[in-house]
Amino acid sequence: MEAAPSRCLFLLFLITCELSPDTAAEIQDSSDGPSASQEPVWLTDVPAAIEFIAAAEVAVIGFFQDVEIPAVSTFHSMVQKFQDVAFGISSDPEVWAHYNITGNTISLFRLVSWVDNEQLDLETEDPESMDATKLSRFLEINSLRLVTEYNPVTVIGLFNSMIQIHLLLIMNKASPEYEENMLKYQKAAKLFQGKILFILVDSGVKENGKVISFFKLKETQLPALAIYRTADDQWDTLPGAEVSEERVQNFCEGFLEGKWPRENHEAEEKTPKVEL
Repeated sequence: MEAAPSRCLFLLFLITCELSPDTAAEIQDSSDGPSASQEPVWLTDVPAAIEFIAAAEVAVIGFFQDVEIPAVSTFHSMVQKFQDVAFGISSDPEVWAHYNITGNTISLFRLVSWVDNEQLDLETEDPESMDATKLSRFLEINSLRLVTEYNPVTVIGLFNSMIQIHLLLIMNKASPEYEENMLKYQKAAKLFQGKILFILVDSGVKENGKVISFFKLKETQLPALAIYRTADDQWDTLPGAEVSEERVQNFCEGFLEGKWPRENHEAEEKTPKVEL
């Protein structure tokens, strides 16, 4: 399906949010992770690599013929920075052949795609001396999970995904119900793996107010579910949603089958567009 010209409306609406220093620091802290040192796993054969990738929502493998090149040092720095991501290294020819690797590179594997363990390879002009900033951004943008928390960095990866339908759970992470609701939301996410991207939007973050206003929601209607299709900007909401696996499933299935209220869109047509 060819994307409509308005495909980028929601994306532009989101990424035009200015990042406060506190929010930017929070994103940086979440990427940095704990200070304890960790090392990548050496993958010496194909079964080991398959098992390694299958065990993680996001796995990154450095394919290096020579572990003395500068790129390996850069790779190790990412291992320390992204401690919630599984990192491995392989120089084994059979592992390279299995993943269609022909030269030094770094590949990211993620379970969220419609194909098991979607593989994304870093594009770089000089694979032996990779730019740390470029590699860090590659990992930040593409580390999508069964449930990905929205921020101005992950939103780019969300909209670069081939999965065109996004479900947003908009709620305050500080609320007492957060942990329980997230467990239910994650269970529902597994039912739509490869069909719908599940996203968490923390309504307690001031900058996320634009997401709430885009879907014409009020704070009193939260927590809420919002579903959005990037190809044509169709969307629907379920305000004041009780987060249960069954309710999330029914909401998603209804949208996939084209059963959603027109009130949202009729109101949208009558309401002046927000200037971005």
